Amino acid sequence: MAEPSSNAVLSQVGNTPLVNLNFLFDLPENGPTFLGKLEYLNPGGSIKDRAALYMIEDAEKRGLLRPGGTIIEASSGNQGIALAMIGALKGYKVIITVPKHTSSEKVATLRAYGAEVHVCRDTDTLEHPESYHSVARGIFEKHANAFMPNQYFNTKNPEAHYRTTGPELWKQIEGKMTHFISGMGSCGTISGIAQYLKEQNPKITVHGVDSANSLLSSDEPKSYETEGIGVDVISENLRRDLIDEIHPVEDRDAFQTARRIAHKGLLLGPSSGAVLHVAHNLLSQLTSSDIAVCILADSGRAYLGKVFSNNALFRNDEEVALFEKSVVNG
Repeated sequence: MAEPSSNAVLSQVGNTPLVNLNFLFDLPENGPTFLGKLEYLNPGGSIKDRAALYMIEDAEKRGLLRPGGTIIEASSGNQGIALAMIGALKGYKVIITVPKHTSSEKVATLRAYGAEVHVCRDTDTLEHPESYHSVARGIFEKHANAFMPNQYFNTKNPEAHYRTTGPELWKQIEGKMTHFISGMGSCGTISGIAQYLKEQNPKITVHGVDSANSLLSSDEPKSYETEGIGVDVISENLRRDLIDEIHPVEDRDAFQTARRIAHKGLLLGPSSGAVLHVAHNLLSQLTSSDIAVCILADSGRAYLGKVFSNNALFRNDEEVALFEKSVVNG
């Protein structure tokens, strides 16, 4: 008998390909090797499918989420999209709060899955009473039979990556890795994978990519435009002891790198732009024997208007002229 449709879809979460990225940096044959984990090929379009599914299934097992229940979460988009997809497949109502800087494509995707979406003002901290996290908490407290995964504080978030993504990556690369580069937001991805990798080989260097304006990386944190990175909550999900170096990245650098990479054949989101910006900056430190793995969290299709259009943020005059020329020339 055929597998139930929800299980058939959700069973495809994970096992994403690992590809060589050296062509992005025009590296010589005797240069270091950069590999990218294409997480946008998960069913929901991002790496967040992994932890979202793990947290929901754990909540079901523990009776925290029951049939007919409601999933409520604060998300800059991808965690919410993953939960909306899972909710649609499993029959749960889903309510997602997002900050105002979330791309219109992500908001549309959430609604396409049937989620109720609340767009909240951008705030400098998540503790602000009008932040998307505070609004989600308020909605959750008013709902019976509801579950809030609360990715920033739920330790099942990094556990998902420790038990699934880390071993999967280690097997794919056959244990040959010297550097690991990942974005930092809720820190579930980097902490979970780093824990597994360091257990296999403590010499692997872990590089975290953060927003330059986050609570962690700035003395004066403020709202920012790059979705998918930005440590604005310091919880036990941030395993600082496992991260060898944290690289703050400005919005402009994340956006411009994503645009340059798209012209080379990979359409990636701005958080991946930030990761590849850091990867490029590390080139001078690496040797020909080094192998660096980059987590590419989502696709640029979720940011066409925000990052890639003529009216995208942080375009300089030269970029606008090139964009208009390409449109005229087809």
